[in-house]
Amino acid sequence: MTAPAGRPPARRRPPAAADPARLAAFDVLRAVADRDAYANLLLPRMLATRGVTGRDAALATELAYGTLRGEGSYDAILALCSDRGLDRIDPVVRDVLRLGAHQLLATRIGAHAAVATSVDLVRQVAGGRPAGFVNAVLRRVATHDMAAWLEIAAPEAAADPVGHLAVRYSHPAWIVEALAAALGENPATRTEQTQALLAADNLPPRVALCGLPGLADRDELLEAGLEPARWSPFGAYLPHGDPGAVPAVAEHRAAVCDEASQLAVVALTRAPVTAPAGGGRLAGAGAGERRGERWLDLCAGPGGKARLLAALAASRGARLLAADVRPHRARLLATALRPVVGSATAAVVVADGTEPAWRPGGFDRVLADVPCSGLGALRRRPEARWRRSPDDIAVMARLQRALLGAALDSVRPGGVAGYVTCSPHPAETRDVVADVLAGRDDVSVLDAPASLAEVTGLRCPPPHESFAQFWPHRHGTDALFIALLRRAC
Repeated sequence: MTAPAGRPPARRRPPAAADPARLAAFDVLRAVADRDAYANLLLPRMLATRGVTGRDAALATELAYGTLRGEGSYDAILALCSDRGLDRIDPVVRDVLRLGAHQLLATRIGAHAAVATSVDLVRQVAGGRPAGFVNAVLRRVATHDMAAWLEIAAPEAAADPVGHLAVRYSHPAWIVEALAAALGENPATRTEQTQALLAADNLPPRVALCGLPGLADRDELLEAGLEPARWSPFGAYLPHGDPGAVPAVAEHRAAVCDEASQLAVVALTRAPVTAPAGGGRLAGAGAGERRGERWLDLCAGPGGKARLLAALAASRGARLLAADVRPHRARLLATALRPVVGSATAAVVVADGTEPAWRPGGFDRVLADVPCSGLGALRRRPEARWRRSPDDIAVMARLQRALLGAALDSVRPGGVAGYVTCSPHPAETRDVVADVLAGRDDVSVLDAPASLAEVTGLRCPPPHESFAQFWPHRHGTDALFIALLRRAC
């Protein structure tokens, strides 16, 4: 149609560009889905590259992590608000809807702004065609708050207790079942601890730092404005801001390290070893400790626990061998250890822990911090809950059994091995230990919670009380598992 005489042709206004925070959050969601990216690694780099800072950076972080944590709940709600199944919605549009649902149901962003910015975003990343659909779905989402939607979307607890918890707390049903089992609860009859854990998984974690003995004590961290860790003698919590701005971190005398990880190292180094035949405790050594001990970190990369282990080894006259099977992780490990110790105190090797390159029985203490599902770190890696499957757990458990067996072969008679994994899943923790010990008569189980007597609530449910399990809802840490095992003399 031609314009009336004397009137210029109407110009179509270009769609508004999505704001930097929402676009960054969306790009993280797509990278997680398309490339199996880790949000906690990708987002900081993306914000720095794009120059997103201040309030925009904080908003992008909240939107990305919050949407990933709440994905299960949001999908259940979006399914009720859409005229088509979620599997029939283009993945790009689906992620825009999830971001919009999070803004509407879990932030203080106004409904109009949440809907309008989502429409702007979908126009930019998918074109104008789905804009009306996104607008309509999110307007339906805006008709109730989160509590009301969960009452509608979640199955009845009496009829489907696991499904109810899965939707209400945004976890896959199989993870709900595994966590309940680890806590000793049956979702059909009791869920207090399970609900508390699931809720804690959806809270952003505090940033814990570890000062390295001999290089930075905790008093220095507290003088820099940090808060003392609850139990770790080396730990402190950063109330806010960038860890890299802390002088001890910038100078590589301290590093980010979850408090439970710090305490796993403490537990191993506290465990008493028995002197080998013809040996004994040397002058200056503490109880259960000999000067000149040899320690092994079997799966040490990229170096979080190894850094503290190396510093403690140096302070006690021990030598540490740190190994990792992947060369790039071994390089990261070497970089992490360089400020801590000299070459005479620690060494880094590229080696497969399941096929040790060292002689059997050569170490007094061995740390087997094995690869795992990461279900104990869902607060900081929220996408892991949607990425993992029960099949992954079975594959991990096979590797974990092989590594634990190698760790026990590597420790000398009278020495101690620590089996550590950042997962509470029974198949990755107590079942692995039980399976390995069933085939050996030369290993005894030590009381791991007793080695960390200052920490309450660590004991696993009967009959596994000798194992220690940290919990986000009890300890404010990752859900880290520790078993301490001694080779018979």
